[in-house]
Amino acid sequence: MPAKRSTAESVEAPAGNPLALDDQLCFAVYSTMLSLNKVYRGLLRDLDLTYLQYLVMLVLWEKDEINVSEICSRLALETTTLTPLLKRLEARGLIQRVRSPRDERQVIVSLTAGGRALRARAQGLPGCVAQAMELSPEQIGTLRTQLLGLRASLDRNA
Repeated sequence: MPAKRSTAESVEAPAGNPLALDDQLCFAVYSTMLSLNKVYRGLLRDLDLTYLQYLVMLVLWEKDEINVSEICSRLALETTTLTPLLKRLEARGLIQRVRSPRDERQVIVSLTAGGRALRARAQGLPGCVAQAMELSPEQIGTLRTQLLGLRASLDRNA
């Protein structure tokens, strides 16, 4: 593993002003995520879901009846963030939470009929997002692969 650098060290500073906002990769990623969230916000309005609720539903549509800690792990969220989201989804009748009969400390989350029905209504979202990106499926796949590699590198060096 590479040695972690202090905040004052740098491998090689970009040409010009190394602290120019528009030259920062972090700002490019952050501002792109803000724009992506705007697109999702418009699309998810019809489903009455927030972006984080949508991510939870994606996890459950992939694998139903999983424990809270597994959802936290998949989404890189803390239970303190996830629990209120789950309560709101449960109040809407999309999921249910029950204590595991094998281990009372674990809460199992599963889809209700309403949660399963919502999946059909969400089917077109990825295509709408891809259209908003104005990228080909190949370009989206390449970008996703690059971002996952970047995330893995950052996680190793954090």
